[in-house]
Amino acid sequence: MVRRSDGTSEPEPLPAGRPPSLADVAALAGVSHMTVSRVVNGAGPVRADTRRRVLDAIERLGYRPNSLARGLATGRSRTLGVVALDSVLYGPASTLFGVENAAREAGYGVSVASVSAPERSLIVDAVESLRRQGVEGAVVIAPHVAAGRALETAPRDVPLVAVADTDEAPVPVVAVDQRDGARRATEHLLALGHETVWHIAGPHGWLETQAREEGWRAVLSGRGADEPPVLRGDWSPRSGYEIGRELIGRDGVDAVFVANDQMALGLLRALSEAGRKVPEDVRVAGFDDVPEAAYFSPPLTTVRQDFLALGRKTFDRLLSRIEGRETPARSVVPAELIVRESTGMRKS
Repeated sequence: MVRRSDGTSEPEPLPAGRPPSLADVAALAGVSHMTVSRVVNGAGPVRADTRRRVLDAIERLGYRPNSLARGLATGRSRTLGVVALDSVLYGPASTLFGVENAAREAGYGVSVASVSAPERSLIVDAVESLRRQGVEGAVVIAPHVAAGRALETAPRDVPLVAVADTDEAPVPVVAVDQRDGARRATEHLLALGHETVWHIAGPHGWLETQAREEGWRAVLSGRGADEPPVLRGDWSPRSGYEIGRELIGRDGVDAVFVANDQMALGLLRALSEAGRKVPEDVRVAGFDDVPEAAYFSPPLTTVRQDFLALGRKTFDRLLSRIEGRETPARSVVPAELIVRESTGMRKS
């Protein structure tokens, strides 16, 4: 210890490059290394004043527990794995953020294994890689039909939960209610006086594409409305723009539900170039509520997905599996319709 001129003391400087150790904390707090271990791991009784001294020493030294050593001591690594598609799309990226955020709030580390395509072998290899790293369980972000099926051959000794809008996965799944979100958007457009609603869908193979199309179709069928042909994009603004240029030449297109906001952005551009006003001539609704949606021209009516709630529910389900508690086969996070100016004027 080094004593200051004011009578207080501070720990001896550590050798350059060496991080503080558990023994350094014990020496500064004046306790045994076992006491420090109990405080760090939350295991065993420790008097309140002693705990305060240990926590103060940890803060002063900037000590960070070694997760591997702590895992060996407690039998828990407090690390979760996430298998994620290597994608910059808003939905998958935001889902990953939501899961990581929930894990951090609960004091868990996250190890991410990215896969370049939703292929069975890649997903199984990613889960196996995480298992070898000692994760307690893993989340598979599986927006593709193929990804959900790949879980049938994943390692069985790792608790798994999938973020996927499917009933066919062999593990518990958590999802935003895509069908209900699509229903809400379609019903909103019909309620404004339109006879039908056109749909720009996402690409084949995506679970969200399928669910949103089913929700749109169910509303039109239930209302006895004509069902226009589905126009299929690839999630990009460019595809929305190209489909928009095609729609301009068709009669009776005055309401469009778009399967994501990026394609809706392209559609708005195409309509603007053609002199078609939104919402006066055509009403447009999207899906996702990307941060930019409120600043589109005009601001976009869209379906909001609560990715933080999705992350928390996914983490809770995975923790239940890790601890051997009963886990629902399917858990759903509600979707919310956000009405803005792109549908804001009532049809006369």
